[in-house]
Amino acid sequence: MSKDSSAIVDTTIQHRRSTRAYRHDPVPNKLVRHILEVASRAPSGCNTQPWRVHVLTGAARQNIVDTVCHAFESEPDQHVSEYQHTPEEFFEPFLSRRRKMGFKLYELADIPKGDKERMRMQQRRNYTFFDAPVGLLFTVNRDLPIASFIGFGAFMQNIMVCAESHGLGTCFQTAWCDYHRIIAPQLNFAKEDLLIGGMALGYPDKDAPINQLRTERVPVSEFAVFHA
Repeated sequence: MSKDSSAIVDTTIQHRRSTRAYRHDPVPNKLVRHILEVASRAPSGCNTQPWRVHVLTGAARQNIVDTVCHAFESEPDQHVSEYQHTPEEFFEPFLSRRRKMGFKLYELADIPKGDKERMRMQQRRNYTFFDAPVGLLFTVNRDLPIASFIGFGAFMQNIMVCAESHGLGTCFQTAWCDYHRIIAPQLNFAKEDLLIGGMALGYPDKDAPINQLRTERVPVSEFAVFHA
């Protein structure tokens, strides 16, 4: 790989961010397929390729959005994920990082501190894929070991980086997991399918203030130990 190619890869990874507002322009199906094909080059233990993706557009996307938004509004606290995707209680240093990101997000969304109704409405936007025209829902075979999540994570990162290189935005969302029970029959999940997350995919609305959010990263010295 040339230096120019390396620089492009570096820049694409560094430029990627979670996009929470999208234009309504459709994403060509051919491009979505291309992104998934490229992403599937991700490594996985013994080449098991544990990923399965449900690509939602048009009426299929809207049906899922309507179903889950209705449940979110009318059946609060009645839906839970089939796996624990957030800790029961955040602790340091993760608590501070989460709070800092949340404060910035609500500030850009013009949500006053303590406005629980506005916060809930922002949470609901997860279940519209933030108005992105393409929604992706990911499942893994529940009988596979937890190590399969490592390869799956690499696959999803590849989707996000490849999408970025084509001018598309993405946002990975574990929020969808809470509604596995009502999504599964609608998309004909097999009994072994475990919903592990969703992703919004589309062209970013560059004028939306919320898309100005840029989260920080701790320096390498805080997470890496070099042994020699």
